Amino acid sequence: MVSVNDSQNCVQLHALQAGHLTLPERFFVHPSSDNLKTTVPSLSFLIKHTDSKSGNIHRLLFDLGLRHPTTKYPQPVQNHIGTRQPLTAYPDVVQSLEHGGLKPNDIDLVIYSHIHWDHIGDPESFPNSTFVVGPGTSSLFGNKSLRGGHSFFEENLLPEGRTIELPSVDDKRATKITQQSDISAVDIKFNQSWRPYGRLPRTIDLFQDGSVLLVDAPGHLPGHINLLARIQQEKYVYLAGDACHDRRILTGEKQIADWLDDSGHVCCIHVDKTEAQSTIERIRILEAEGVEIIFAHDVSWEQDTKNSHRFFGNA
Repeated sequence: MVSVNDSQNCVQLHALQAGHLTLPERFFVHPSSDNLKTTVPSLSFLIKHTDSKSGNIHRLLFDLGLRHPTTKYPQPVQNHIGTRQPLTAYPDVVQSLEHGGLKPNDIDLVIYSHIHWDHIGDPESFPNSTFVVGPGTSSLFGNKSLRGGHSFFEENLLPEGRTIELPSVDDKRATKITQQSDISAVDIKFNQSWRPYGRLPRTIDLFQDGSVLLVDAPGHLPGHINLLARIQQEKYVYLAGDACHDRRILTGEKQIADWLDDSGHVCCIHVDKTEAQSTIERIRILEAEGVEIIFAHDVSWEQDTKNSHRFFGNA
């Protein structure tokens, strides 16, 4: 995974509790029992980067988990939440930050893996942060073609004047700013193109030192991105968002599920199942090469006692 041009700068990475929800397995894995359900986390991650030249410190959040209280969601999302019980949004990401001594104003960037309801938290809690979303995210607002109760997207979700939408992977421009944005984080280099990095065909090297890479991860939803972080020399963590909802799909024990909705349409939790399978295959190769993989709903990672100290404030 290491590029010869990397300065070997590393970042600190912590997990944040940001709520739990319950997933009916038949919508996510195959084969599965119709009645089997699993309560899983919706993880957020805090990344601290120190620029090796300027000494500037930047703090990033990758996903915000569930919104607290859930009554702040629009009614269509609240209706869908009724199918994901038991569910709790406590502690939320703000409370988890406070557990480790930080406040929302300490966060420079909020990076969304994608904008499904269980990852967006409450952006109003971060009034001074710049928000970053993947290419094609803005196409989801007002989109009526996606099926399922989870496919409702708040048109005023992204903060006006503080949101950057990354460019299409085919776009020669470095970035596309959905609203005019005053980025105070001057060391963060959005002014670059998607480039291959090791096994990953499309990445953006956020600080141009190989420590934090945004990764195009198509298949689940337009705008879905992952993040690769170098936390020690030669040690990487890959935050895989919703590229996979169950680790047994990554291991090959299970397959991605399909189901019929009430109208008889074939549905899948991924908008492009073929692309999703290709993304999962790339992640599978990374894991075989020694990269640690963490999914947003990674209940086995969360419950592993070896990881308890990796939650912010627990060390």
